[in-house]
Amino acid sequence: MEWNFQAAEELAAALRTGEVSSVELTDAAIARIERDDKAINAICVPDFDRARAAARGADQARARGEDRPLLGIPVTVKESYNIAGLPTTWGMPPQANFMPAEDAVQVSRLKAAGAVVLGKTNVPVGLQDIQSFNEIYGTTNNPWDHGRTSGGSSGGSAAALASGFGALSIGSDLAGSLRTPAHFCGVYAHKPTLGLAATRGMVAPPAPPLPVDLDLAVVGPMARTARDLTLLLDVMAGPDPLTHGVAYDVTLPPPRHERLCDFRVLVLEEHPLIPTGAAVRAGVNRVADALVDGGARVERYSPLLPDLTEAATLYMRLLISGSVARFPIESHEQLRTRAAGLSADDQSLDAVRLRAMVFSHHDWMEANNRREVHRHGWRRLFAEFDAVVCPITPTPAFPHDHTPNPLERRIDIDGVEYPYFDQLVWAGLATMPGLPATAIPAGRSPEGLPVGVQLIGPMFEDRTPLRLAELLEKKIGGFQAPK
Repeated sequence: MEWNFQAAEELAAALRTGEVSSVELTDAAIARIERDDKAINAICVPDFDRARAAARGADQARARGEDRPLLGIPVTVKESYNIAGLPTTWGMPPQANFMPAEDAVQVSRLKAAGAVVLGKTNVPVGLQDIQSFNEIYGTTNNPWDHGRTSGGSSGGSAAALASGFGALSIGSDLAGSLRTPAHFCGVYAHKPTLGLAATRGMVAPPAPPLPVDLDLAVVGPMARTARDLTLLLDVMAGPDPLTHGVAYDVTLPPPRHERLCDFRVLVLEEHPLIPTGAAVRAGVNRVADALVDGGARVERYSPLLPDLTEAATLYMRLLISGSVARFPIESHEQLRTRAAGLSADDQSLDAVRLRAMVFSHHDWMEANNRREVHRHGWRRLFAEFDAVVCPITPTPAFPHDHTPNPLERRIDIDGVEYPYFDQLVWAGLATMPGLPATAIPAGRSPEGLPVGVQLIGPMFEDRTPLRLAELLEKKIGGFQAPK
């Protein structure tokens, strides 16, 4: 039996019946990594000795009658999570030797659920790119085409899953960092509702792992099936035990519907600020056709949809101002001079990003107040619809581009170039208001590259897009291993 591409749910069933042991699964995963990862470079920090010890412990626990959700299942963890005994660098050379003293809360939850951690997966510098490369660990390649990116910033995790290096992985998402790599590598990912899963210990070194509430950023699951996303989200969900967890637990509502024919879905394929490439549009329409064929109510327009141009502008303001605050830019006065020199008529996303780099607190509060207006608009929309289907980025995985200044990079959409970071507008659609979004495979491009779409759901109703993802997986198929 080839275990490396089996779903975590299937592995759990085989472990329960004794068909396979955790030691066997772990050895098989390690053997595959040692054989194939030289070409992919997904696993940047292997932890094989401790993984084998954990697997032996899982088998012993099962022999004693224990049965935890992930008991004995091999998984990987994004490099940006603290794991005691392993370096956490965020790809930043000055932090190459930083060693955290304790596990991130989500790593602790993985281990408590019985998972076997194989090691850490690669990331971009500071998690600040749509690709995964850095001077410490090098470049992660797309398993479908080694000349293309696996995405970022959870690109190592997506590439690992697509390559059969573990059944599950955990990543994070601020600018599509779960969804874009899943789309580029043909796997599944779920960006939870903002605040649903505790983030402590997923922090840039050498900062201490404090239980802070992050703006925009979430941690979430990645897998090769929709049901596995739900399995892992149930392990990850819940407040930090040091803060909100003192007072309450999380109980997510069930999905709004169990049958495809009962879903009401709004389908979007065009954005006013950037075109959608033909391959991605075909993926969106393939999902839309499957929904119609399954009896769902599908609409292509709704006056209730918040304005997409303002949504993208607000997202860029919040994203860039927050990123600059976390990673200060030394030339602040030069940026202020450049921003002051912009024409008032220049409302391009490049101009929005530059102005956001020198945001005042008053500017941020104004943007945040507008965000609340958008959140209320989404509540109204989700009274009429159960989910929104739309692109994750305008194109499939693009060729590696390591131009030092990312502001000078361009994204090619069907032969026309656009500013590199403009492709984030689709990811920001769910991120800015804090909505849950599930990335699912939706076919292949003419070049054979994976294409995904996202299913955006109502706030804290994460099980609704996850259930829709499961139903669509049955209808159109899901993960396929790279040839």
